[in-house]
Amino acid sequence: MKNGLLVLTCLLSILHGIAQTNQGLKLWYRSSAGNTWENALPIGNGFLGAMVYGNVPDEEIQLNEHSVWTGSPNRNDNPDALAALPEIRRLIFAGKQKEAEELVNRSVITKKSHGQAFSPVGTLHLKMAAHSAYTNYYRELDIENAIQATSYTVNGIQYRREIFASFIERVIVIRLTADKPGNISFSANFSTVQPRNKKESDGLKNLMLSGTTIDHEGVPGKLRFQAMARIETKGGTRTATDTSIVVDKADEALLFISIASNFISYNNLGGNERERALSHLNKASRQTYKRLKEKHLERYRSYFDRVKLELGTSSAIEEPIDERIKKFRNRHDPHLITLYYQFGRYLLISSSQPGGQPANLQGIWNNNLYPPWDSKYTININAEMNYWPAEKTNLSELHEPFLKMVTELSETGRETARIMYGARGWVAHHNTDIWRITGPVDGAFWGMWIAGGAWASLHLWEHFLYSGDTKFLAGSYPVLKEASKFYLDFLVHYPGTNYWVVNPGTSPENAPAAHGGSSLDAGTTMDNQIAFDLFSSTIRAAEWLKLDAEFVDTLQQFRDRLAPMHIGQYGQLQEWLDDLDDPNDHHRHISHLYGLFPSNQVSPYRTPALFDAARISLEHRGDVSTGWSMGWKINWWARLQDGNRAFQLIKEQLSPVGSNGGGGGTYTNLFDAHPPFQIDGNFGCTSGITEMLMQSADGAIHLLPALPDDWKEGRVGGLKARGGFEVEELEWKEGRLYKLVIKSGLGGNLRIRSYQKLKTSGTGLHLITAELPNPNPFFQTEKIPDPVISEKAVVKKQSRRAVFEYDLVTNKGKSYIFFAD
Repeated sequence: MKNGLLVLTCLLSILHGIAQTNQGLKLWYRSSAGNTWENALPIGNGFLGAMVYGNVPDEEIQLNEHSVWTGSPNRNDNPDALAALPEIRRLIFAGKQKEAEELVNRSVITKKSHGQAFSPVGTLHLKMAAHSAYTNYYRELDIENAIQATSYTVNGIQYRREIFASFIERVIVIRLTADKPGNISFSANFSTVQPRNKKESDGLKNLMLSGTTIDHEGVPGKLRFQAMARIETKGGTRTATDTSIVVDKADEALLFISIASNFISYNNLGGNERERALSHLNKASRQTYKRLKEKHLERYRSYFDRVKLELGTSSAIEEPIDERIKKFRNRHDPHLITLYYQFGRYLLISSSQPGGQPANLQGIWNNNLYPPWDSKYTININAEMNYWPAEKTNLSELHEPFLKMVTELSETGRETARIMYGARGWVAHHNTDIWRITGPVDGAFWGMWIAGGAWASLHLWEHFLYSGDTKFLAGSYPVLKEASKFYLDFLVHYPGTNYWVVNPGTSPENAPAAHGGSSLDAGTTMDNQIAFDLFSSTIRAAEWLKLDAEFVDTLQQFRDRLAPMHIGQYGQLQEWLDDLDDPNDHHRHISHLYGLFPSNQVSPYRTPALFDAARISLEHRGDVSTGWSMGWKINWWARLQDGNRAFQLIKEQLSPVGSNGGGGGTYTNLFDAHPPFQIDGNFGCTSGITEMLMQSADGAIHLLPALPDDWKEGRVGGLKARGGFEVEELEWKEGRLYKLVIKSGLGGNLRIRSYQKLKTSGTGLHLITAELPNPNPFFQTEKIPDPVISEKAVVKKQSRRAVFEYDLVTNKGKSYIFFAD
């Protein structure tokens, strides 16, 4: 009997393991989305986006197209700014920030458009009235294959819907099947919130929805779109009305959705939306479902499969996602972290493809005519955060839409710099849209910030550091150079000091009490840090390309006189030049920690005093905040090498929206909640988990720098580091590094930083203990000026783990294996 029980126990264990394996990387549910958009499941191919509700009697597939925005080409500069600028600066230097803010609102903030809105196209409805009574309901989003599926039973017949956005053809493909022939019956029709629209059917196959987007912020809507749905069936009959098609008793149905617009570029609406949509539709509908699916999977998995993460599983995998989120904070569910991590990569693959628009505030998904913050590009953090995972999680090509937008902003921003500030170069403030506006919007508190273009342009340099693509660098250098020229002309001398500072500027969206509620100031820490990075990147790009020696010398002189970082009375990294920080300030923006992440100006090894001060600032702000802010905090705690605190933030972010008091969280479809939905939090968390496992910004490839106690064992492969290195395999056991495989994509010196001693497995390979600065130019770091420390400061030195650093000269294309010694 004992032997029998042992066999039964082993068998149940095996079956349990098989069930876990079969779940894979899927978001699955036992109920539909109902009427809640945030319960629907997202699919996309970078050009088309859809939210699939999974409702049985009335399926809704809400549709977006990447270029469908309100308005039309426009500019929003305010020419009154130039005359007002000297007085604004005088008021700020005199400590009269509130008066300066009033003048900025009158003379600098745009009197035209504050930005256009990403706009929905419409919804395709599939109505199956006879299916109101169903059982065995199941829906899933398989992010390993980018396919959404819904299944259920009616009168003993099993029905299945499968839908994907093809990464080869610019269409959405839907397949409706039943396990008995002659049982596919439904009606199909479009609806839309767009007021200027036309709906029609074309014979018995095609449904069409056309329209023009609305006027917004005084800009006339001239963006035309065309949506088409083609229905192909096996068996059965089809009938049509003016706006719908009815299928009766078919064996199977295939639907193809194509959408296009007249958008060609930010200043050209000369495209033919109908011809474009029809071309995509005809090309796709001539192919079999099997072939379409095979091509889709091949292209999608060529991106997705590059990175594998294993943190283990538990019995929680047997529960649907909505239940797992509710329980995650209080139980061990490492697979949910893996799923959420890869979901971030899935969203980037689905919303950002070469040739398309960048992922906006909601990626490529929006159902509102007037979405929150217009679902545009907020470039004082949110748009940049969207692309933090691009390079390090091996999706470098998907950075292209954002990098192209930066180049386009450098074109439109040149006029803004000249008209508003009398400056050379180019500038963009804190927001932009598909028309690449660069003027300040929303009000002085938010909009009087000139660093949006500079920060965004640093992504060009980051892409080069990972790829080593000198042709790309040569094409991008003018953007960096012109952004630096603007700063050379805009910086002014801070009276009583030797500093060059930005004035007017802000620490985005925050204000010290001493300024009477005004965010305006001169020489805020973030402004100084971004100027330092911009000058440094431009200098290094010019040196790499052997260009502009005199210009480099000028930049170096200005960089040397930028205000250094300050440590205040509480031991904190100051947010402003004056010691105005409040330890009880829990604001969502912690912009002065830009120097810790995404920059590398704050380092435990090169700038330990600043490193300790940054930790105090982050502790003051607390953990729970908006979703995207918690995503940024995960990256900060990872850089602070505190894996347990980073893991606590993951727990907070992966809690149901509404459960964190006034903070953010996660919707049941794993969308990040500000609230409302903002996709940057998803991308921020994926970046943060990567930073916990591997970092390469501080002169070396640091392995497992912030591993939490909860992740005892695991494996990750495919992460990219600067200098073209790829961590093909990184395995740890009992919280300690076990095995490492690194491939050298460009050759050159490999410097590894580890908490464990390492040894190589190859004959003739010798690890050399690193002593001098890394000779690999992709890992070069800048000398950071010593901080100014308040006499009142109580400096808290944090203990740090000892590290081992090794050098190995590598050959391009070769992989190297290491083990813990």
